[in-house]
Amino acid sequence: MPSDMNSNQPEKPRRRMVKRTFKLLAAFIVLVIIWAGIGTISRMAEFWDKDKDRGATTVKQDIFGDSFAKVTYLQQNWNEADSLWFYNTTEGSDLMPYDFFLVLEQTDAPELFRDNNNINRYRYLPQKATSSNPDGLPVGMTRDKYHGKSYMGFTCAACHTTQLNYQGTGIRIDGGPAMSDMETFMNDLAKAMYATLQQDDKRKRFVDAVLKKGSYKKEDEVLADLRKYAQRIMTYTIVNNPRTPKRDLTTYGYARLDAFGRIFNRVLEHSMNADQLRAVLASTFSPQDVEAILKEVNPILNSNDRDHILERVQAHLCPNEKTGPNEFHCVKELLALRNKIFNPADAPVSYPFLWDIPQHDYVQWNGIVNNSGLGPMGRNAGQVIGVFGTLDWREEEGISLSSILARQGFGDKHINFQSSVDIRNLRRVEDHLRKLQSPLWPETILPKIDQARANKGSVLFDRYCAACHAEINRSSKSRRVIAQMTQLSAIKTDPKMAENSVAFSGYSGILRNQYVNPGVGNILLAQRAPVAALLTSATSNVVTTPDPDKWFIQRWAERLFDFARTFFTNEVRSSIKRGDYTPDTTAAPFASLRAYKARSLNGIWATAPYLHNGSVPTLYQLLLPKKGPNDPANGEYRPDTFVVGSREFDAENVGMKWQGYDGFVFRTSIPGNSNAGHEYAAGRTPQPDGSLPPALNKEQRLDLLEYLKTL
Repeated sequence: MPSDMNSNQPEKPRRRMVKRTFKLLAAFIVLVIIWAGIGTISRMAEFWDKDKDRGATTVKQDIFGDSFAKVTYLQQNWNEADSLWFYNTTEGSDLMPYDFFLVLEQTDAPELFRDNNNINRYRYLPQKATSSNPDGLPVGMTRDKYHGKSYMGFTCAACHTTQLNYQGTGIRIDGGPAMSDMETFMNDLAKAMYATLQQDDKRKRFVDAVLKKGSYKKEDEVLADLRKYAQRIMTYTIVNNPRTPKRDLTTYGYARLDAFGRIFNRVLEHSMNADQLRAVLASTFSPQDVEAILKEVNPILNSNDRDHILERVQAHLCPNEKTGPNEFHCVKELLALRNKIFNPADAPVSYPFLWDIPQHDYVQWNGIVNNSGLGPMGRNAGQVIGVFGTLDWREEEGISLSSILARQGFGDKHINFQSSVDIRNLRRVEDHLRKLQSPLWPETILPKIDQARANKGSVLFDRYCAACHAEINRSSKSRRVIAQMTQLSAIKTDPKMAENSVAFSGYSGILRNQYVNPGVGNILLAQRAPVAALLTSATSNVVTTPDPDKWFIQRWAERLFDFARTFFTNEVRSSIKRGDYTPDTTAAPFASLRAYKARSLNGIWATAPYLHNGSVPTLYQLLLPKKGPNDPANGEYRPDTFVVGSREFDAENVGMKWQGYDGFVFRTSIPGNSNAGHEYAAGRTPQPDGSLPPALNKEQRLDLLEYLKTL
C-alpha cells in the first residue's frame, strides 16, 4: 500500500504542470483570436470609404490645355472602396516627413507644392479629401508610420493608375500606366525645400505651419530635418541623373521611369560597408581626407541608423569649404563618388499595366522576375526599396531567425535587414489585384467599334500577332498569362533596359559572401557583383525580416501567415520561359534577360505610349515601320519626334494626343529612346516560326486597329 501511494505522488505535480501548460496554451490562443479579430475588424474598416467619385476631382488649370468636367470609372471588377483602398494603403515608403509635404510651398510662389494644379502639372492624379484620405493627397501618395514618425510616401497606385480625357470626360483606369513625370517631380521637390531654407519669409511660414501640426516642438528640429531631407532628395536626383556629357542625355519626361535603375542604386547605397567605402574614397581623395571622412562616418556605418550612407558621407566631403548651412554643396565631390558607386538610371520604360499581373509567369519588361511561389513578395519589396522605403540594414553579431530563413548561414555575424517595407500590405495588394480586370473600350464615351472592320482585323491578328500575344478571358479566375520572350537580336527594339539589367554591377558591401541562386546554381557574391544578384539577395532578406514596430509574437505570426497565404494562394508555379531567348547558364546566369516579353493585349487600347520604352505614341503608328535610310520620303512611318504629356485621347489612332501642344518633346534618336523594332505589321520582323508575312496596307492596318480596341 505505501509503495502504491509513493508511486502516485508524482502525478500531482504532473497534473499541475499539464494544467498550467493548457492554461498558457489557452491564453495564447485567446490572444491570437483577439489579435486576429482586431486585425480583421481594422481591415474591414479600411474598406468603408465608398466615396461615389472615388475621390476624383477636376482641376481649374491645365498646362497642356486638357479639359474635363467630370471623371468616370470603367467596369474593372473593383468598386469604390476597392479603388480607394488601393490608392491609400501604405506600403512602407518614407519620402519625407508627412507634415512637411502638407505645408511645403512651391519654389517661386506661396502656393502649396501639393496644390492640385501643381500636382496635375507632373501628371499625378489630384484627389479630394475622403475618409481614407483626409488630407486629399494625390492618387498613390499616402501617410506611412515607421518608428513612431509619420512620412509621406508612394503606393503602387502612383505609378499604376491613369486617366484619359475625351470630349470633356476624364476616364480613370485602375491599374493603368501612369502619365506621371517623377523625375521632374523629385527635382522640383528638392528645389522647393532649398528655397524654403534660403528665403526668410518662406522659411518662417513653413516652420510655423509645421509646428502647428504638432509633430515637432521646436523650430531647430524642424529646420534640421528640412536640411536633411532637402539634401537627401537632391542627392537622390543627382545619383540617378544621366551622366555622359558626350551625347544627349536620356531625360524621362512623362509616362516613363527607370524604376530598376533606381532600385539598383538604392541597394548599392544601403549595402555599402566601411571597407568598401574606404576603397572608393581612397580612389578619389587624399589619404588624409579619407581618414578624416571615415572618422566621422564609421560610427554611422556600425550603428542602427545606416540609412542613406552617401548622404552622411557627403556632409564630411569638404569640411573646409565655405558655404552657407542652407546650400547644397560639394557637388563635384559627390559626382566623383556617384560615378564610382552607382550606375546611371538611364533606361526609362513605360509604367507596366497591372491587370493580370498576379496571373503572369514572369513579370517586368524583360521577364526578370519569376512570379511563382513567394516571388510576388520579393518583387513588391523591391519596388518599395526603390520608392523610399527606410532601409536600416546593418551587420550584427551572431545569428537570427530571419538570417536563418534567408539562408545567410551560421557564421559569427549576420545582416539585419530591418526596414519600413510593409510586407503584409504588399501581400494584400497582390491579393487585391487578382480581382482587377482589364478595361473594355467604353462605347458610351468613345466612338463605337466598327464590328465589320473588327471581324476582318481578327483574322489579321491571328496571322500577325497571336503567335506572341495570346488572347485570354479577362474575367476567368483560372486565366494565365505566359510571357513570350524574344531576344534582342530578333525583336530589335531599344536594348538599353535589358542590357542594363545584365551588365550593371556594384560593390556588394554587407552582402559580400552571401549566396544567390538565379536559377542555374548559386552565385557567391564577390566584392563586386551583378546588381541583379544583389537585389535578389536584398529582397529575399527583407521579406524574411519581420516588422520591427510590432511585438515579437505578432510580427512572426503575421509574417508566417503571409508566407503561407502567398505560397498557397499563388497558383503560378515555377516554369521554363517560353520563346526565343538565350537560356541562362552557369557561365552566363542572366543571359535570358537580354530579351523582351510579349503579353496578352486585353486593355491595350488604354496603355499608350507603346513599346517598352514608350517610343511610339499610338497603336496605329505601332503598325507602321520606322523610316530607314533607304525608305522613300513619301511613305507612312512612325514619328521620330513627338510630344508627351497630354491626357487627351486620340480615339482615331488609339493613343494620346502627340502633337500640337507644348509638352515634353520625345526624341527617338537619343539612346534608350529608339522606336525601331517590333515591325511585324510592316513585314520587317519575322514571326517566331521564321515566316515573314507581307506588310499590311492602310485598310488592313485600320482593320487590325479596330480589332485591338475590342480586346
